[in-house]
Amino acid sequence: MAQMPLYLLTAVDVRRVSQPDTMRGITIASLTLPGITFATGEHNPGGGVMAVNFSLPRVEAPEPAFSAKGIDTDIFSGLGEVDKWVFAGSYLKRGPGGGAPVAGRAIIEGVINAWEPDESAPAEFQGCTHTFAEVTHYEFHLDGKELFYVDFWERIMRVNGVDRFASHRRALGG
Repeated sequence: MAQMPLYLLTAVDVRRVSQPDTMRGITIASLTLPGITFATGEHNPGGGVMAVNFSLPRVEAPEPAFSAKGIDTDIFSGLGEVDKWVFAGSYLKRGPGGGAPVAGRAIIEGVINAWEPDESAPAEFQGCTHTFAEVTHYEFHLDGKELFYVDFWERIMRVNGVDRFASHRRALGG
């Protein structure tokens, strides 16, 4: 039986796609990759014995966020405006025979629409949470493999390389 690898997150960074040479690696406290939740449509037939939440080929609105220590003044250049971001992670891939660091990347297009400083005191390092809305593009790659890709404008959703909406676009004539 083949052993599945173990991926241990070891380091994170967040940066604008348009500024690939910038980094926040020493200020990032945490990042939240948005979860993937497929939308459902409830059907509760009057003559049936149970309701069913049928899974639909679309995802609920992703909600990424990251927290930083200190105040990141660069965030205010574009706060409330659409931008494209890289959520980067270094994962230690472990398995039989050892392991090595591999890249994890999420590319997210959306709006940082909330900036929330933590409660703090002069003896504590103040943190700030940056929350996104209006996410129209989200893709996630791990160890060089695309695991998930969704784009609102393109009407494409790929899971592990399979376009789950292609047949629906064809049915619509597109």
